Amino acid sequence: MQVYLVGGAVRDELLGRPSKDKDFVVVGASIEQMLAAGFQQVGADFPVFLHPISHEEYALARTERKQGHGYQGFSVDASSKVTLEEDLQRRDLTINAMAIEVTSLTDDTPITGEIIDYYGGLNDIEHKTLRHVSEAFSEDPLRVLRVARFYSRYYDLGFSIANDTLELMHALVASGELNHLSSERVWQESSRAMMQTAPHVYWQTLFDIKALKDYFAPIHQAWQNTSIKETVQTALYFAAQMQLNLSQRWALLMSSVDNFLFNSTTSANDNLQTVAAEKQTTVIAKLVKVPKAQTQLATLFIQQAQYLAKIDQLSAAQKIDLIQACSAHKTPEKLSQLLVVSQVLKLAKNHRQMMIALGSFHAISMDSIDSSLKGVAIGEALRAARIKHLQTQNNQA
Repeated sequence: MQVYLVGGAVRDELLGRPSKDKDFVVVGASIEQMLAAGFQQVGADFPVFLHPISHEEYALARTERKQGHGYQGFSVDASSKVTLEEDLQRRDLTINAMAIEVTSLTDDTPITGEIIDYYGGLNDIEHKTLRHVSEAFSEDPLRVLRVARFYSRYYDLGFSIANDTLELMHALVASGELNHLSSERVWQESSRAMMQTAPHVYWQTLFDIKALKDYFAPIHQAWQNTSIKETVQTALYFAAQMQLNLSQRWALLMSSVDNFLFNSTTSANDNLQTVAAEKQTTVIAKLVKVPKAQTQLATLFIQQAQYLAKIDQLSAAQKIDLIQACSAHKTPEKLSQLLVVSQVLKLAKNHRQMMIALGSFHAISMDSIDSSLKGVAIGEALRAARIKHLQTQNNQA
């Protein structure tokens, strides 16, 4: 019997990141041996056991064969003959397919500390690449979401997704396999991605490979408008930097579906747009089984966004009505959270406007003006050309 520390704990140690959980693989053991050692079996589909003291997970080495749709359509072989190399081959990414042998079931001290790396995980960590282990990647649609989540987690370290892995992800989406994922797993991966340092990267990746169409169709449709997409993604980036909670981040994402929030003009149809946005938020919530807390804050933000954005302009009556609508007299922290969401969205809008202006500034150079100009006239001409360029950009937007 050999016992190995595997997966995230090995990966995060190499990246210098803290790891919350340790997972172990046991090679050459049987269910009976694990039970006899005092471990508690918890896996229904394959043998996973909890350590009697630490309660960390120990799984028998296994192989999987695709037999049906979705992430559950597998037959599993967890016999004592399965090798570590075979077990690691079924994992999603090379950086998650490394192992360190430890002393025993009751002592997780590394024997030598040597990294066992059959599939190039060390090289991919060095080159900051998220790459699939094998073609078996295509057998599990959940891996599309997992890779996008890992991308959002390690984006700040400079990681990127390998092109061939992106192609497999796109092919999985096109095959319709994502339709067989459970709502609970979609929410689990998405909510975890939302709390990473770059949540916008998760949603951008899914948008790029058309994975939003299955469970987040209203967002996919809204993001055909580049202005909305870029603004919301920027807002999510700021939300992570400011350590906003999950409900606040979800409210910012759901703001995508409210055209009124991104339209500088007002019309008689504003209320209709808000009602439509509320319905779309509810549709997504039901489809992905979004928890009540997140859905409520997102809906409330959409309902009250126009008032939250102009607190200093509200009459006394409007402020009292806003307090009543948000139940701030009972839970004042909810109003505080909504005000922060509103300000983050405003900051994202301002940021996008200034990035467009910065683009216009850089788009005009000395080659763009009359080469015969001298002295102060050069600066004046550059300024005038940049203003004209930006006005054109704003009109097109």
